[in-house]
Order: sequence, then C-alpha cells, then structure tokens
Amino acid sequence: MGRFKRLKRTATLWLVRLITGYFNWLPRRWALMFGSLFGLAAWRALPRERHRIVRHLDLAYGETMSHRERELVARKFFINTGKNLIDILRVRRYYESQMKSRIVVEGAEHMEAAYRKGKGVLGITGHIGNFELLAVHVAGMGYPVAAIGREMYDKRMDKLLVENREALGVSNISTTDSPRRVLNWLKKGGVLGVLIDIDSIRIRSEFVPVFNRMALTPVGQSIMGLKMGSAFVPSACIREDNDDYKVIFKPEVQIERTDDFDADVVSMTAACSRALEQIIDEYRDQWIWLKNRWTTPYQN
Repeated sequence: MGRFKRLKRTATLWLVRLITGYFNWLPRRWALMFGSLFGLAAWRALPRERHRIVRHLDLAYGETMSHRERELVARKFFINTGKNLIDILRVRRYYESQMKSRIVVEGAEHMEAAYRKGKGVLGITGHIGNFELLAVHVAGMGYPVAAIGREMYDKRMDKLLVENREALGVSNISTTDSPRRVLNWLKKGGVLGVLIDIDSIRIRSEFVPVFNRMALTPVGQSIMGLKMGSAFVPSACIREDNDDYKVIFKPEVQIERTDDFDADVVSMTAACSRALEQIIDEYRDQWIWLKNRWTTPYQN
C-alpha cells in the first residue's frame, strides 16, 4: 500500500472517531437533527443518486406510484439514513440507557417459537431500516446472535466495527470465515442475521422474483438452513415517525420439501425474498433503493 493511501485511511479513521465522539456528546435530539439535516442536504446535493432511487422505484412499482410519490420516498430515505447513521454511532454508549426502552417488538412470539426448536434461527433481513440495531436488540432480548459481515478495506476500521458489535453481545462472522463456523453456530441453536438483498456474482446465488423482476439472490443461507433444519424468520428494525424503533418478526417461512434439494434451496430463497419484499413494501422509504437490485441481467 502506498504512503498516500495509508495516510488517507489513517485520516479517515481519526475522522470517524472524532465524529463518533461529537455525536455521542450531543443530546440525542440534537444529534438526530444534524442527521436529518445531513440526509436532506445529501438529497439536494446528489441529483444522480436521487434519480437512481426514483428509477429503481419505477422498476418496482411502475404506474402504481406517481413520480411525485417516488420523489417523496427518495427524500424520506435520505433523511432516515442520516438519522440511522447517528444512532449507529451512538448505539454502543447509549443502547442500554436510552435506546433499548425506545424499541417496541412486533411478533416476538415468532422469534421465540423458532428459537425454541433448538436448530438455529436465520434472521432473514436486508438493507432496510437500522439493520445494525436489529442485531443488537435481538441480542438484548437474550438470544445468542451473530451477524455475517464483509471485512472492511481498512483492518483498523474493521476492528472498530467488530469491537462495537461484540461489546453489545453480537458475535461477528466474516464472509471469509469457513462455512463450518456458521453451521456450528446454527447447530448450537444460535440466531444468525443474514442480509439477502444482495446482487453479487462473487457468492453462490440464484435468480428469484423481486418486485416481479428476476434478481440474483444469495442462496448460502438457504443451503445451510435447510441442511440444519433451522428456522427462517423475516426480521427488520424500522424507524418510527417519532424516532423510536419497531423491531418486526414475521412468521417463520416454510416450504414443502421435495426430493430435489437444489430446487428446495431456490424455493426457500424465493419465499424468504417475498417475505422481505412485503416488509419493504410497507416501509418503502426505509429500504436502500440506491442499490440496483437487478444489476445482473437475467437470462432464461
């Protein structure tokens, strides 16, 4: 690595620490105000990103959503994202004292029933709402939780993120770790958070419908979950209008098993994707429409 790149990464690390310290010093209402203003400024200053969100909403909803409605979703998304970033910066210090009491849980019985089966739970979620806080709160409910995350470009930044997760009871499993670690976690009955709204040719994936369009979707979680007999529970942590949160657990996703394991994997992946889509549809301004969910062309 060149000297300039090392200096740039060091400066970025210290900037993150400085910003984190500042927003942990401010009262939450003031910190969230800055997050909201930052999101609004980004919405105004990034027309290409704003247009990208509007275009992706058009792909998903077509004529059922007006251009004005798509613009409003884009604006609210930027604001929500700004606020979520602030809460992520503050979660390690304030989760127990301030944030935990501001989170209500909907469908807790679905997670409890799945966990009691003792074969592990796959918390199926995506880039919606505050997904970092989701893992933290599930751990705060008393469940053993692990999250799968890709290593960051800077090992020091990655260490900071992992330390923050582990300090709040969330075990970290890297995408470069052996699949055996995931299987062992599920075998012990743990809860594993999985983001499935990813289009990547670098991991094993299959095409399944997403908003009536075929989208490349990871299947690793389906393979491991079906092999272990684990439960698949769609989950999300949604920001409310008053800046409280709602953690949602949907009923366990189930399919009719066949003698064709590969077909079952695709069926489970499609079923989980449909369940996540229903959550996204209900909270449209909280999903990351910036990402093109249909990047990889579908060839029948």
